[in-house]
This record gives sequence, C-alpha cells and structure tokens, in this order.
Amino acid sequence: MSLSRRGLLTAGGAMGALAATAASAGPAAAGASHGKGRGHGNGGGQRVRTGFDRLAADGYALLKGQRVGVVTNPTGITSDVRHIVDVMHPDGRVDLTAVFGPEHGFRGTAQAGGSEGRYDDPATGLPVYDTYLKSGQALADVFTASGVDTIVFDIQDAGARFYTYIWTLYDCMEAAALAGKRFVVLDRPNPVSGRAALGPVLDPAFGTFVGRREISQAHGMTVTELALLFNGEFLKDRPAELETVKMSGWSRSDFFDATGLPWVPPSPNMPTPDTALVYSGTCLFEGTNLSEGRGTTRPFELLGAEGVDHRWADAANALELPGVAFREAYFAPTFSKFQGRTVGGVQLHVQDREVFDPVRTGIALLITAKRTWDGFAWRSDNWIDKLTGNTRVRTMIDAGADLDEVTGAWADDLAEFRAVRKKYLQYR
Repeated sequence: MSLSRRGLLTAGGAMGALAATAASAGPAAAGASHGKGRGHGNGGGQRVRTGFDRLAADGYALLKGQRVGVVTNPTGITSDVRHIVDVMHPDGRVDLTAVFGPEHGFRGTAQAGGSEGRYDDPATGLPVYDTYLKSGQALADVFTASGVDTIVFDIQDAGARFYTYIWTLYDCMEAAALAGKRFVVLDRPNPVSGRAALGPVLDPAFGTFVGRREISQAHGMTVTELALLFNGEFLKDRPAELETVKMSGWSRSDFFDATGLPWVPPSPNMPTPDTALVYSGTCLFEGTNLSEGRGTTRPFELLGAEGVDHRWADAANALELPGVAFREAYFAPTFSKFQGRTVGGVQLHVQDREVFDPVRTGIALLITAKRTWDGFAWRSDNWIDKLTGNTRVRTMIDAGADLDEVTGAWADDLAEFRAVRKKYLQYR
C-alpha cells in the first residue's frame, strides 16, 4: 500500500499514524532459557518488518521530492545488516543529503558521553552533523544549515527513560518544528517488549538529557509511540510536522529474539538484548560508587566494588524476587570504575523474563548493597536523582525504607502515566 503523507498535529496524534499491515508469520518457538511463549524465539526466520523495511518496500514514496537527512547510528540497518544510509544513498528514488549522529556517533565510534563531531562520511561522502547535547534553537540551526526538507529518525532504543536516544528523538522533533522541517519516525521493536510501564515517573524539576520529560523509568513503548506521546503531550504548543511508519508483525508481548531481526549494539555497553533486559534497573548503579559492569563483557549484569563479598548476593536472593537469581561474582573491569582491579559483587541471572521486574530488582539491589557493604555511597553529584527522576528513591533508601515502601511511593504517578501512555499505543 502507499504510505501517504499526513501530519500528526493533533494532541493525541494516534489518528495520523500509519496503519500496520497484518503479521505474516506463525507463532514463536517456545523453550528459550528465559521462559516460554510468543516472546521467546521464532525459529530463526524474520517475522517483524521494521519501519524502514516498509518505507523501502513502498519505494520511498513518503520521501518523494524531499531533500532528506537521517538521524541514525549503527542500529539503523536492514534485515540483511546493510545500513540504511548505505542503502538509500545510491538509490535514485530518495534524495539523501545529510546524516545526523547522536551520542556515540553515526558510525558508533564514541564511548558513553561522547560523539563523533562534524565530518564527511568516508563511505558515502555525505556530511555528518553532530546532534549530541544540542537542543532547541541550536539544533534547529543545524537542521537549517544542512538544507534538508525532511528529517528521518531510525535508531534502536533499549526501553529505558535514561537511554538517551529517545531524548535525541525529542530534541530533534522540537528543533524540526522550530526549523520548519518535516519529521518522519521509522519504528523498531522495544527489545524488552512493550507490555508494561514500570518505575518512578520523572519529576520535571529533574529534567536532563537522561530524562527530559515525565515518563516512567521503563516506558514499554516503541519510538513511534514515544514520538506520538511527545507531540501530543509535551510539544503540543508547537508540535512537529510528524509522520510515523509502523512495523508489521510486532506484538507488545514480543522480546527482541522473537522478531527475527539482527541485533546491533545500540551503544558500546549494550552488547546484547540480555543487557537491555536488566538495564532499566541496574543502570541506577551509575549513581553509586559501585561498578555497573562497564569494562566487562556483561555490563549492567555484573555489579560490584572492592570489599563486596557473598553477603550481597545472599541478601538479594533472600528477597526471592520473581524471575531472577543472583550469583556471587568477581571481575576486573578493563575501563571505567575500578579499572584493572578485582572487585566482588553479583551477577544477575534472569530466569523468567515474563515475571522479571527490572526496576524493582534494581531498587532491591541498591537497598541490599547499602545494607551489606559499609563502603556504599551515592555519587557526590547525586546522579542517582537524575536517573530515578526524583530525590525520593535516594532519601527513602538512606532512611532505611524497605523495598515495598520505596516502590510503593511512585504508584500514583505511575498509574497516571500509564493512563496517558495508553492513548498512544499502536500495537496489541
């Protein structure tokens, strides 16, 4: 079918979304190590078609007559692992004139907190502009200088509020509106499924690039759904001229391995979908003096510090959290905290992801780490407050609150966000 041009300018935005075609593959294979069900493998065949797959299959009709710039990174690939920029550039049906790189860069050469700057891409000769830490009029000026008419966004997300690509999306939408540019979002799966929103909702007073606006810590949405929510709730005074291209074949219950799509690490410390599964909880350890596993082959699954011993794993296992077990572990990070030094800690082993709650697990690990290791400390800049989106988590843990008390404190805010979120969900 032809993908028509329709601006999504209403508060809800959902009425303007492009309808998905029907799913084309059968049920997923059962029996993966994390549990059973539709979200656990599909026998190796591709079942999901991404937004780009559908855009290309339609002959790029949505981009006809437009000078196009793409916001993307190494995850912007086809099912046969070709980068979409390398596919579109020689194709006469699309006039691709610029690329915009996020944190870590277009080709993914930069570590956390870095980008690639402005350069010409050696493979295509296209100018690559740096969007990292640019927003508002400054980013609008970049879009204007690039000379594009339409900006296309295609990046794989990880499902957590503090994973910065969704705020690149937000900033680019806001800047596109300021610059008078059309904005097209191509959808990809939420790798940890789209079943639930979990965790505390950001207090706007704590808005940063790891959380601009009031969404939950694990949002359970895809990037097109987030784009619709951003436009309808947070940018409605000056909305982007937004169009979205949905996936086909994706269900909210699907984890990434059900899609048949190739996984490319969206950032250097997100090597596998297993990392994404725990990330929305264990990334909170960035706000402490413990290692969050950077510099190991299992970032965010390994956590620890010098002086930590078996008591942490014992205390965490005693909570009998659903779907996860904790192994006493020792490791020596090759970079980041404790570089080259052996630390003790835990490794998370998710045994049933259908019932695993990463945010509750992350809070449980903070509480038990503080209770079992005398050296526990928050980062001096209270980065934990930026990650949780409030002071309440930190102050309650410091006051000795238990797991149910801490996680219960955000129940009302989360219920309110879930009601808003529901308006923008595009898949069943």
